[in-house]
Amino acid sequence: MNKYLEFSGISKAFPGVQALSDISFRADGGKVCAILGENGAGKSTLLKILSGDVKQDTGAFILSGEEPKIAGPQDSLKAGVSVIYQERQLVPMMSVAENIFLDELPINRFRLVDRKLLFKKTKELIDKFRLPIEPDTLVGRLPVAYQQMVEIMKAYRRDSDIIAFDEPTAPLTDEDITTLFRLIRELKEQGKVILYVSHRMAEIFQITDKIVVLKDGQLVNELRTEQTNEKELIQAMVGRDIGDTYAKLKRNDTLGDVVLEVKNLCTDILHDISFTLRCGEVLGFAGLVGAGRTELMRAIFGVDPIMSGEVYVKGQKVNFKSPKDAIDSGIALCPEDRKDEGLVLQQSIKSNLTMPILSKLTKNTLIDRRKEKELSDHAIEQYRIKTPTIEKKTVELSGGNQQKVILGRWTSSELSTDILMLDEPTKGIDVGTKAEIYQMVCNFAMEGKGVIFISSELTEVLNVSDNIIVMHNGHITGTVVRQEATEENVLALAMLD
Repeated sequence: MNKYLEFSGISKAFPGVQALSDISFRADGGKVCAILGENGAGKSTLLKILSGDVKQDTGAFILSGEEPKIAGPQDSLKAGVSVIYQERQLVPMMSVAENIFLDELPINRFRLVDRKLLFKKTKELIDKFRLPIEPDTLVGRLPVAYQQMVEIMKAYRRDSDIIAFDEPTAPLTDEDITTLFRLIRELKEQGKVILYVSHRMAEIFQITDKIVVLKDGQLVNELRTEQTNEKELIQAMVGRDIGDTYAKLKRNDTLGDVVLEVKNLCTDILHDISFTLRCGEVLGFAGLVGAGRTELMRAIFGVDPIMSGEVYVKGQKVNFKSPKDAIDSGIALCPEDRKDEGLVLQQSIKSNLTMPILSKLTKNTLIDRRKEKELSDHAIEQYRIKTPTIEKKTVELSGGNQQKVILGRWTSSELSTDILMLDEPTKGIDVGTKAEIYQMVCNFAMEGKGVIFISSELTEVLNVSDNIIVMHNGHITGTVVRQEATEENVLALAMLD
């Protein structure tokens, strides 16, 4: 009998929010079923119900004719379900091998972990995925892209009948994506049921067979991929035609004075980095995984130590010992890894939004709660963060809404931000919100601020930036102006030794 997964009348409500309402559809084995929708549409909630992390209020899901009893994640795994979340579930201080086989470590006759066999099985997986990593490497030392591939390998080795991917390619390079798609096609041939959540339209048309569209917790359309197009899908998701996103961007015609200058900066990863950022400029950074873009921003922001070189902010030489020093000098960083570095997930949206400015809201040890609420409400309205209350825990938001909280924090009117460094700001964000964020980036530049824009989506960098700096292996390999930039010449610089 062919495998299949059927959702039947699934509903789920959280305090103040109806996350899902009567969701019913079927996904067949040997096919890839995409689940599309804006941030907050209910996609992640649906996957959490499937994985046993969340219990639905009504409805059920059927696996090949049977309704499994799912009381938690372990029951879901035993039923043959693997969900690869957008937010990684790894143990940073354990090795690649230990993370992949954590629930099934090979044991020798002395009742100890058979590390030789463990590393052998892991190496076979790594070779299949064609990754330049070792089984004994600590996961916490890997770039975000390779951590994501470890998460995928962990699910792949379980040989589950149902595999769900939640934004799996957000941190991956084109080469990693090619590997992942090769493996997904292999899983299709094995008759697996595959659910695929992504905001990248090109991927949807490349890898899927069927598309289910959710909006505000309701199923609004089911389509065969070959019978639809990007415009139809976007209209179903956002309820409007967003047109040519990049052509509509309003941007500066001229740039101002230099606001940030980096001279011959070196760390243990970066080598002789020099560049300038001007007021009103959106300066893009392109490069492959390991190029050093994230490490450069961390060094400028006072997170990682600088071995040599100089940094100037508005003409004044600075020597930041911590991120607080950078913030006090008007620099803000939206980090690539919002879960581990950008947010305190167990605290409220309000706390995360106002964290850097609490001292400005405090007088005689008392916080001005009215002002704190006013600023939080403004950020929620400005960024359209979907939440019933500012007191909601940030961990309960979708990935895209978590990203908006970080953006709202650093553009607060209480902060004198002159330089905004954005590392993968649209990762995990839907197409409608991406268009809004692109314009917000340009608006920030039009206010006379300097913006650094890092993205693994080359199309974004080429169309949002005024100038593009390309990095490879800790070096700057070239600079291209937007009018002359093409994917071909930027990629050539990104792979230049």
